[in-house]
Amino acid sequence: MSFIEFQIENKVASIALNRPEVFNSFNREMALQLQQVLDDCAENPEVRAIVLTAKGKAFCAGQDLKEVTDPELNPGFKKILEEHYNPIILKIRAIKKPIIAAVNGVAAGAGANIALACDLVIAHDKVSFIQAFSLIGLVPDSAGTYFLPRLIGFQRASALAMLGDKVGAEEAERIGMIYKCVSLESFESTVDQLAIRLANMPTKALGMIKELFNASMTNSLEEQLATESKYQIEAAQSEDYAEGVAAFIEKRQPKFKGQ
Repeated sequence: MSFIEFQIENKVASIALNRPEVFNSFNREMALQLQQVLDDCAENPEVRAIVLTAKGKAFCAGQDLKEVTDPELNPGFKKILEEHYNPIILKIRAIKKPIIAAVNGVAAGAGANIALACDLVIAHDKVSFIQAFSLIGLVPDSAGTYFLPRLIGFQRASALAMLGDKVGAEEAERIGMIYKCVSLESFESTVDQLAIRLANMPTKALGMIKELFNASMTNSLEEQLATESKYQIEAAQSEDYAEGVAAFIEKRQPKFKGQ
C-alpha cells in the first residue's frame, strides 16, 4: 500500500499524505516514501512547484504512537529522527523549487513542523496547529525549535512549545506563523491558483531566493550581502531574466521556462 499519493499536472507536483484512518500520522514506510517523492520532485525538470497536503480530515498528527509503543515495530527515537524527520526537513529546504504546505486539517507535532518548514503555508479557517510534544513529555522536533521562534518570536514560540495550546489558522496568520488563512470553501481553489502561479514563474530565481533565505539563518550581514551578489550575478545570466526584461520592454506577459 502506498502511503503517499502523487501526481503532476500543470507543472505542479501534488503530494498527499495518505493514512487518513490514523490522521496521517507517520510510520516508517510513509516517512521513507515521502523522502523518495521529494527526491523525485527535486530531479524532475517538469516539476516547477510542489504542493504538500493530505487525504482525509487531518493534515498530519505527527508520529504514529502505535509504532513507537510496539515492541516489534518500534524503530526507536534515534532512527525516527535521523532517518525519518530530519531528512524530510532537509529535503524540503534543499529543493530549489517552491513548496506550498496546503494544510487541510489539524497539524500536530511533527506534522505541524513539517508544514512550517515549507516555503508557504496555506490553511483553511477550520484548521489548528498544535505543538503537542510537551503534552506527552517530549520536546519539539522536525525543526520546530528552529523555525517557530523565527516565525513568531521567542516568547510566543516558547509558550506554544511548553503549553501545547492549539492555534487556529486565523490566529496563525495574524502572528506570522503561516502565510494565509482562507475559507474552507475557497481552500482548494486558492491552493491551485497559487501553485500554478508559482509554477509559471522563473523557477531558477525562486530556488535562489529559497537558498538565500536558508543562508540568512546563519550568515552575518556582510556574508549575506556577498551571497546575494553571487546569486544575483548568476540569476542575471539566466534565460528567464532575459525573457523577463524583454517582456517588460515589449509590454507583454513573460513566458518563463524555469531556466
